[in-house]
Amino acid sequence: MSVLVDTTIWQRWMLLVCTVCWLVLPAHAAAVVTVDSARIWRAPDHTRLVLDMSGEASHKLFQLDNPPRLVIDIKKTKKNTRFDIANLADTPIKGIRSAVRKGHDLRLVLDLKTAVKPRSFFLAASKTKPHRLVIDLYDKGSQAKSRQPTESTSSRATETKAQSKQQASRNNQPRQSQHPRRDIIVVVDAGHGGEDPGAIGPGGIYEKRVVLDIAKRLAKLINSTRGYKAILTRTGDYFVPLRKRRDRARKERADLFVSVHADAFKRPQANGASVYALSQRGATSESARFLAQKENEADLIGGVGDVSLEDKDKVLRSVLVDLSMTATVGSSLDVGKYVLKDMGRIARLHKKQVEQAGFLVLKSPDVPSILVETGFISNPTEAKRLATSSYRQKMAQSIYKGIYGYFNRKPPAGSYVAWKKSGGRDTEYQHSQEIKHTSSARKQTLKKVAQPSKAPAKNTSSSRSIPLTHKVKNGESLSIIGQKYRVSVVKLRKLNGLKNNNIRIGQELVISQRKEDASGFTTHKVANGETLSEIALKYKTSVNAIRRLNKMSALSIIRIGQTLKIPVAEG
Repeated sequence: MSVLVDTTIWQRWMLLVCTVCWLVLPAHAAAVVTVDSARIWRAPDHTRLVLDMSGEASHKLFQLDNPPRLVIDIKKTKKNTRFDIANLADTPIKGIRSAVRKGHDLRLVLDLKTAVKPRSFFLAASKTKPHRLVIDLYDKGSQAKSRQPTESTSSRATETKAQSKQQASRNNQPRQSQHPRRDIIVVVDAGHGGEDPGAIGPGGIYEKRVVLDIAKRLAKLINSTRGYKAILTRTGDYFVPLRKRRDRARKERADLFVSVHADAFKRPQANGASVYALSQRGATSESARFLAQKENEADLIGGVGDVSLEDKDKVLRSVLVDLSMTATVGSSLDVGKYVLKDMGRIARLHKKQVEQAGFLVLKSPDVPSILVETGFISNPTEAKRLATSSYRQKMAQSIYKGIYGYFNRKPPAGSYVAWKKSGGRDTEYQHSQEIKHTSSARKQTLKKVAQPSKAPAKNTSSSRSIPLTHKVKNGESLSIIGQKYRVSVVKLRKLNGLKNNNIRIGQELVISQRKEDASGFTTHKVANGETLSEIALKYKTSVNAIRRLNKMSALSIIRIGQTLKIPVAEG
């Protein structure tokens, strides 16, 4: 009887132990996080490594030198994938090693080709994506911005190698004759990119890849047209935040912003191409946000040039921005009609009119902006078309024709297209040799240049100032003139000694002061947004002539603030 009781007690004790183990062990197992996959993306100024993980885990990283390495320690995590990433060629990463640390932690070591500025953050799982550890490796010399980490944090808008080659190709294109008028600037935005694939259609076709290809083709068509210049917001598979895309257009002082996408819907039957402009409600909300930001107090608004808000009261500022947004939306709807009409020749249209929505990427106060949905990638038939090179080319051509048709009818003032449309009759942009001395400002400037100083100068120079001037016409404002010559209102007021923005018809304004050297060349200081081809056109010379004089190679890139020697045009 005693033995039976002891056995029963022992059995109950073992049952209790097993129960505890059954409850405890799964919880312990669940506490171990796994790294299930790794991906890498290259952006213009940094490389992004993304680790897909089964759960949240704390991590820390530190750098080692000789040779350069980055160490990433992830607590209570094990590797469930191989780090044999193939696309490391254009990155600072030479290879990735891993090891178990303290029995339950994972250590990753990135062997680097060069020193980097690392930054990391963790992203919790979403509906379609797992937990992710993101490591950004900023190139040496770039700035890793300190901001609230989000997946949309990405690169600064810097020129990539592809853009440099594109610009060099544009510069080397033969031209019948040089012209001093500006190009129409179109910023082409390929939606999504990098960690954001956009919509994924049947057969694994990615929206981000389709729209990048269409955007590149569109930019190529635009750049092959005289008097036009296209700028891509991204040239590769990396993500650019929405506001940075829009702000790139504002920075470039673009005449049009075009964002290219491929739509998706829960029902595969949905089909058709669309064009969107900003809704009036979106314009109103953006006006309020624009005014709320302190840094926008003296920003560019209006769509017709530089309008300073700093000397306006709060009510007037609100009215000016609201009018600007309204005018911009109107222009966006107008150009959208042209694009939609040409798209309708090659594709079925989802709607026969330009639609309006509050897309953030369209919310620019002063740049007409449209979003083009090239089709429903979720529709098997349209996905199949979008997967072909020939259809993408047709789509790019239809968007291009719409843009060309709009600007051919309504070319911006001061542009080559406007000058050409008027039969080459344009007296608004003339060099000083062609302008009569009709204003006191002009006479005083020339008098200072022509008359030697009474007191001998300590440092003699063989250079002299040559002003570029403009005669004010009926209907022109200081902001309109500033846009024509790509000069700020502040600078115009300073050059002409103006206390306010008031000007009169017939008044001669000094636009800029050029220095001409007796040895046969002029000097030019590179301004923000200028290209070598634009500078060559401005001074009626060739890109190759500037390169030769400055001992530049075909791949040399100019920088803001750089002083270039410009050959003096004959005659």
